[in-house]
Amino acid sequence: MNELIIELSEINPRDFFGEQNAHIELLKKYFPKLKIVARGNKLRIYGDEEMLEEFDKRFNMLIDHYGKFNKLDENSMERVLTSESRDDYDTSSESGEVLVHGVSGRLIKAQTANQRRLVELMKKNDMVFAIGPAGTGKTYTGVALAVKALKEKQVRRIILTRPAVEAGENLGFLPGDLKEKLDPYMQPLYDALRDMIPHEKLESFIEKGTIQIAPLAFMRGRTLDNAFVILDEAQNTTHAQMKMFLTRMGKNAKFMVTGDPGQIDLPQRIVSGLKEAILVLQDVPGVGIIHLDDKDVIRHKLVKQIIAAYKRIETPD
Repeated sequence: MNELIIELSEINPRDFFGEQNAHIELLKKYFPKLKIVARGNKLRIYGDEEMLEEFDKRFNMLIDHYGKFNKLDENSMERVLTSESRDDYDTSSESGEVLVHGVSGRLIKAQTANQRRLVELMKKNDMVFAIGPAGTGKTYTGVALAVKALKEKQVRRIILTRPAVEAGENLGFLPGDLKEKLDPYMQPLYDALRDMIPHEKLESFIEKGTIQIAPLAFMRGRTLDNAFVILDEAQNTTHAQMKMFLTRMGKNAKFMVTGDPGQIDLPQRIVSGLKEAILVLQDVPGVGIIHLDDKDVIRHKLVKQIIAAYKRIETPD
């Protein structure tokens, strides 16, 4: 009797095998002549060599499906296990404007007209500036586009960066080492990634350097090839920092710069590198600029009203 051993990596066995191994039971139904044993993150399959080859092929199709949609249920398994080819079970054409199938199959898509324009602008340009107030989905949409590009193998890595500017708080008094001090600044980026990539896979990507999250100062001296790079909170960059970042662009790279000019935490009399860049680069071919506004706010409905209220007192008569 022949044996096939399959080990799951970057996938939570509980998600893939199903509650109480329900998915394994379904595999046994479709492959009744094979003995299938699941332990931990490993499958041991025993049987005829030809049948093992077919099982291996179908199992890899299931892994591909899970990798794309971050979800596996009995319906999708039956489609994969009974299909003649990948085209028969690939439902991507039904997903419309879905950017990424997030954790547990959550559909992540552009939700407003300007977010959809941002997606289109990113298709046509290698560098895009997305400007707008808090809650307009700039960073979230950017991370979704980056994850999409990585999944579709358009790029080999994602690099997410922010300037570590102290927003009214003293970084030096925070506890911990440098990483622990900086992680709070990077938290919104981690939060977006956790919505889109399962925990085990995300940890593996970070460990291998496929996804890198680092303060802007760490970009100095690098050439960023084959990467989707997002500079978040760019309103807090100086002239020198912005120029340094923009000139890191290497071959087959996509750059997105996001920021809110209304939330600048730089010392007075220092010009925001973001404000300067959108003036300097507005007529450069290959650079796209989009302004989102309070109509694009997708957080709690009060956020839109708060932005409007502050705009009234901050706008001079």
